[in-house]
Amino acid sequence: MIEVIAFDADDTLWHNETRFRKAEEFFKSLLGDHAEDAHIDDVLYRHEVKNIASFGYGAKTFTLSMVEAAIELSHRNISGAEVEEIIRIGNEIINEPLTVFDGVQEVLEFLKRDFSLMVVTKGDLMEQENKIRRSGLGPLFRYTEIVSEKNVETYRNILEKYSIDPRHFLMIGNSLKSDVLPVIDAGAQAIHIPYHTTWVHEQVPDHVAAASDHLELKSLEDIPAAVATLTR
Repeated sequence: MIEVIAFDADDTLWHNETRFRKAEEFFKSLLGDHAEDAHIDDVLYRHEVKNIASFGYGAKTFTLSMVEAAIELSHRNISGAEVEEIIRIGNEIINEPLTVFDGVQEVLEFLKRDFSLMVVTKGDLMEQENKIRRSGLGPLFRYTEIVSEKNVETYRNILEKYSIDPRHFLMIGNSLKSDVLPVIDAGAQAIHIPYHTTWVHEQVPDHVAAASDHLELKSLEDIPAAVATLTR
Protein backbone atom coordinates (compact mmCIF):
# COMPACT_ATOMS: atom_id res chain seq x y z
CA MET A 1 0.00 0.00 0.00
CA ILE A 2 1.46 3.34 -1.09
CA GLU A 3 0.94 6.20 1.35
CA VAL A 4 3.51 8.81 0.27
CA ILE A 5 4.33 9.73 -3.33
CA ALA A 6 7.47 11.80 -3.83
CA PHE A 7 8.40 13.72 -6.94
CA ASP A 8 11.71 14.96 -8.25
CA ALA A 9 11.44 18.58 -9.41
CA ASP A 10 13.86 19.55 -12.21
CA ASP A 11 12.91 17.90 -15.51
CA THR A 12 10.14 15.96 -13.77
CA LEU A 13 7.75 18.79 -12.88
CA TRP A 14 9.29 21.54 -14.99
CA HIS A 15 11.93 22.07 -17.69
CA ASN A 16 15.45 22.62 -16.40
CA GLU A 17 18.21 20.81 -18.30
CA THR A 18 17.42 22.64 -21.55
CA ARG A 19 18.46 25.92 -19.89
CA PHE A 20 21.89 24.49 -19.08
CA ARG A 21 22.25 23.03 -22.56
CA LYS A 22 21.54 26.46 -24.06
CA ALA A 23 24.19 27.96 -21.78
CA GLU A 24 26.68 25.29 -22.82
CA GLU A 25 26.13 26.11 -26.49
CA PHE A 26 26.78 29.79 -25.78
CA PHE A 27 29.90 28.89 -23.82
CA LYS A 28 31.25 26.79 -26.70
CA SER A 29 30.64 29.60 -29.18
CA LEU A 30 32.45 32.02 -26.85
CA LEU A 31 35.47 29.72 -26.50
CA GLY A 32 35.41 28.41 -30.06
CA ASP A 33 38.67 30.17 -30.99
CA HIS A 34 40.52 28.33 -28.20
CA ALA A 35 39.40 24.69 -28.53
CA GLU A 36 37.12 22.22 -30.29
CA ASP A 37 33.62 21.70 -28.89
CA ALA A 38 34.36 18.21 -27.56
CA HIS A 39 37.38 19.44 -25.62
CA ILE A 40 35.41 22.38 -24.23
CA ASP A 41 32.72 19.97 -23.04
CA ASP A 42 35.31 17.77 -21.34
CA VAL A 43 37.05 20.64 -19.55
CA LEU A 44 33.78 22.21 -18.43
CA TYR A 45 32.47 18.91 -17.08
CA ARG A 46 35.72 18.27 -15.20
CA HIS A 47 35.37 21.62 -13.44
CA GLU A 48 31.69 20.93 -12.73
CA VAL A 49 32.45 17.62 -11.02
CA LYS A 50 35.21 19.26 -8.98
CA ASN A 51 33.00 22.13 -7.88
CA ILE A 52 29.96 19.99 -7.11
CA ALA A 53 31.99 18.31 -4.39
CA SER A 54 32.51 21.69 -2.71
CA PHE A 55 29.48 23.79 -3.67
CA GLY A 56 26.75 21.32 -4.67
CA TYR A 57 24.50 21.39 -7.70
CA GLY A 58 22.97 24.43 -9.37
CA ALA A 59 23.44 27.41 -11.63
CA LYS A 60 25.96 29.11 -9.33
CA THR A 61 28.29 26.13 -9.42
CA PHE A 62 27.81 25.85 -13.17
CA THR A 63 28.69 29.53 -13.65
CA LEU A 64 31.84 29.20 -11.54
CA SER A 65 32.79 26.12 -13.57
CA MET A 66 32.36 28.02 -16.84
CA VAL A 67 34.62 30.82 -15.61
CA GLU A 68 37.33 28.38 -14.48
CA ALA A 69 37.06 26.37 -17.69
CA ALA A 70 37.36 29.55 -19.75
CA ILE A 71 40.51 30.56 -17.88
CA GLU A 72 42.04 27.15 -18.55
CA LEU A 73 40.97 26.88 -22.18
CA SER A 74 42.16 30.40 -23.02
CA HIS A 75 45.46 29.88 -21.18
CA ARG A 76 44.50 32.80 -18.91
CA ASN A 77 43.80 35.07 -21.88
CA ILE A 78 40.07 35.35 -21.32
CA SER A 79 38.99 39.00 -21.26
CA GLY A 80 36.99 40.77 -18.60
CA ALA A 81 34.20 41.33 -21.12
CA GLU A 82 34.04 37.61 -21.87
CA VAL A 83 33.88 36.79 -18.15
CA GLU A 84 30.99 39.24 -17.89
CA GLU A 85 29.22 37.38 -20.70
CA ILE A 86 29.68 34.08 -18.86
CA ILE A 87 28.23 35.57 -15.67
CA ARG A 88 25.33 36.99 -17.66
CA ILE A 89 24.41 33.61 -19.11
CA GLY A 90 24.69 32.08 -15.64
CA ASN A 91 22.25 34.67 -14.32
CA GLU A 92 19.91 33.91 -17.20
CA ILE A 93 19.73 30.27 -16.09
CA ILE A 94 18.49 31.39 -12.67
CA ASN A 95 16.14 34.14 -13.87
CA GLU A 96 14.67 32.51 -16.98
CA PRO A 97 10.90 31.95 -16.62
CA LEU A 98 10.03 28.52 -15.24
CA THR A 99 7.97 26.29 -17.55
CA VAL A 100 5.91 23.68 -15.71
CA PHE A 101 5.01 20.59 -17.73
CA ASP A 102 1.48 20.33 -19.09
CA GLY A 103 -0.83 18.37 -16.83
CA VAL A 104 1.36 18.51 -13.70
CA GLN A 105 -1.09 20.59 -11.66
CA GLU A 106 -3.98 18.28 -12.47
CA VAL A 107 -2.04 15.09 -11.71
CA LEU A 108 -0.81 16.40 -8.35
CA GLU A 109 -4.28 17.60 -7.36
CA PHE A 110 -5.72 14.19 -8.24
CA LEU A 111 -3.10 12.26 -6.26
CA LYS A 112 -3.37 14.61 -3.29
CA ARG A 113 -6.87 13.27 -2.61
CA ASP A 114 -5.53 9.88 -1.52
CA PHE A 115 -1.81 10.29 -0.86
CA SER A 116 0.60 12.53 0.98
CA LEU A 117 2.79 14.24 -1.61
CA MET A 118 6.47 15.11 -1.24
CA VAL A 119 8.98 16.90 -3.44
CA VAL A 120 12.60 15.73 -3.19
CA THR A 121 15.00 17.89 -5.15
CA LYS A 122 18.74 18.40 -4.98
CA GLY A 123 20.65 21.61 -5.46
CA ASP A 124 21.21 25.04 -3.99
CA LEU A 125 18.66 25.74 -1.23
CA MET A 126 17.74 29.25 -2.35
CA GLU A 127 17.66 28.32 -6.02
CA GLN A 128 15.40 25.30 -5.49
CA GLU A 129 13.11 27.10 -3.04
CA ASN A 130 12.70 29.85 -5.61
CA LYS A 131 11.78 27.34 -8.34
CA ILE A 132 9.18 25.69 -6.15
CA ARG A 133 7.68 29.06 -5.29
CA ARG A 134 7.64 30.22 -8.90
CA SER A 135 6.07 26.96 -10.06
CA GLY A 136 3.01 27.54 -7.88
CA LEU A 137 3.03 23.84 -6.97
CA GLY A 138 4.39 24.18 -3.44
CA PRO A 139 1.02 24.11 -1.61
CA LEU A 140 0.25 20.70 -3.14
CA PHE A 141 3.12 19.04 -1.28
CA ARG A 142 2.88 18.00 2.35
CA TYR A 143 6.66 17.57 2.58
CA THR A 144 9.51 19.42 0.86
CA GLU A 145 13.07 18.10 0.95
CA ILE A 146 15.94 20.00 -0.71
CA VAL A 147 19.05 17.85 -0.44
CA SER A 148 22.69 18.11 -1.48
CA GLU A 149 22.77 14.63 -3.00
CA LYS A 150 20.35 11.81 -3.78
CA ASN A 151 21.69 8.46 -2.66
CA VAL A 152 20.52 5.56 -0.53
CA GLU A 153 21.50 7.29 2.70
CA THR A 154 19.54 10.40 1.73
CA TYR A 155 16.34 8.46 1.09
CA ARG A 156 16.73 6.37 4.23
CA ASN A 157 17.16 9.55 6.27
CA ILE A 158 14.02 11.06 4.71
CA LEU A 159 12.00 7.92 5.40
CA GLU A 160 13.22 7.84 8.99
CA LYS A 161 12.59 11.56 9.47
CA TYR A 162 8.90 11.20 8.60
CA SER A 163 8.47 7.65 9.96
CA ILE A 164 7.57 6.29 6.52
CA ASP A 165 7.74 2.56 5.89
CA PRO A 166 9.79 2.11 2.69
CA ARG A 167 7.12 -0.28 1.38
CA HIS A 168 4.64 2.62 1.49
CA PHE A 169 6.87 5.08 -0.38
CA LEU A 170 6.94 5.77 -4.13
CA MET A 171 9.44 8.09 -5.84
CA ILE A 172 8.86 9.51 -9.33
CA GLY A 173 11.59 11.21 -11.35
CA ASN A 174 13.49 11.56 -14.60
CA SER A 175 16.90 10.37 -13.36
CA LEU A 176 17.65 6.68 -12.91
CA LYS A 177 20.79 7.56 -10.98
CA SER A 178 19.12 9.94 -8.52
CA ASP A 179 15.41 9.14 -8.46
CA VAL A 180 15.16 5.41 -9.08
CA LEU A 181 18.15 3.21 -8.25
CA PRO A 182 18.88 4.54 -4.73
CA VAL A 183 15.16 4.49 -3.88
CA ILE A 184 14.88 0.83 -4.80
CA ASP A 185 18.04 0.09 -2.82
CA ALA A 186 16.35 1.78 0.16
CA GLY A 187 13.49 -0.73 -0.09
CA ALA A 188 10.90 1.56 -1.71
CA GLN A 189 9.34 1.76 -5.16
CA ALA A 190 10.17 4.07 -8.06
CA ILE A 191 8.78 5.21 -11.38
CA HIS A 192 11.05 6.56 -14.11
CA ILE A 193 9.74 9.17 -16.54
CA PRO A 194 12.64 9.99 -18.90
CA TYR A 195 13.26 13.56 -20.00
CA HIS A 196 14.28 14.09 -23.62
CA THR A 197 17.83 14.98 -22.58
CA THR A 198 19.91 13.80 -19.62
CA TRP A 199 23.01 15.45 -18.21
CA VAL A 200 26.00 13.11 -18.52
CA HIS A 201 26.46 13.19 -14.73
CA GLU A 202 23.02 11.58 -14.31
CA GLN A 203 23.44 8.83 -16.90
CA VAL A 204 23.85 5.16 -15.99
CA PRO A 205 25.03 2.22 -18.14
CA ASP A 206 22.31 0.44 -20.11
CA HIS A 207 22.88 -2.86 -18.32
CA VAL A 208 22.39 -1.19 -14.94
CA ALA A 209 19.13 0.38 -16.08
CA ALA A 210 17.91 -2.92 -17.53
CA ALA A 211 18.59 -4.77 -14.27
CA SER A 212 16.58 -2.31 -12.17
CA ASP A 213 13.13 -3.34 -10.92
CA HIS A 214 11.20 -0.17 -11.67
CA LEU A 215 8.30 1.01 -13.76
CA GLU A 216 8.91 3.34 -16.70
CA LEU A 217 6.28 5.72 -18.04
CA LYS A 218 6.22 8.08 -20.99
CA SER A 219 4.30 10.90 -19.37
CA LEU A 220 3.23 12.32 -16.01
CA GLU A 221 -0.35 11.89 -17.17
CA ASP A 222 0.15 8.11 -16.98
CA ILE A 223 0.90 8.27 -13.24
CA PRO A 224 -2.63 7.97 -11.79
CA ALA A 225 -3.31 4.71 -13.66
CA ALA A 226 0.13 3.36 -12.76
CA VAL A 227 -0.32 4.22 -9.08
CA ALA A 228 -3.73 2.53 -9.09
CA THR A 229 -2.09 -0.62 -10.44
CA LEU A 230 0.71 -0.50 -7.88
CA THR A 231 -1.71 -0.04 -4.96
CA ARG A 232 -3.70 -3.05 -6.11
